[in-house]
Amino acid sequence: MNKVSTKNHHNGSVFRVDKFVVPAEARDEILGKVRMTHELLRQQEGFVQDFLLEQFSGPGEFNIVTMVEWESQAAVDKVVPIVKAAHERIAFSAQETIARLGVKADIANYQRVPEL
Repeated sequence: MNKVSTKNHHNGSVFRVDKFVVPAEARDEILGKVRMTHELLRQQEGFVQDFLLEQFSGPGEFNIVTMVEWESQAAVDKVVPIVKAAHERIAFSAQETIARLGVKADIANYQRVPEL
């Protein structure tokens, strides 16, 4: 098995999935903030991969979805204060930005469903 395949199949992986309903006029600002945060996440220990997805068809409510795979919950726990400190340094509040722009967010951590 090659390195990429092995890396993408961690049994203890944690997936952070953020789903957003983003008004058209807020799209560029939200994507800019997401990209900034993901650049930081990619540099952290335990990061596996990430995706930034934008809906292009279908009736779904959420038009922007991000997903980050972490090696473990321990990796997630270590990165939370790092991201918080980075955001504080630039006076960025995700909650304030979401409220100001009228964005609806659904944010949670997920794990793989065990195979039978």
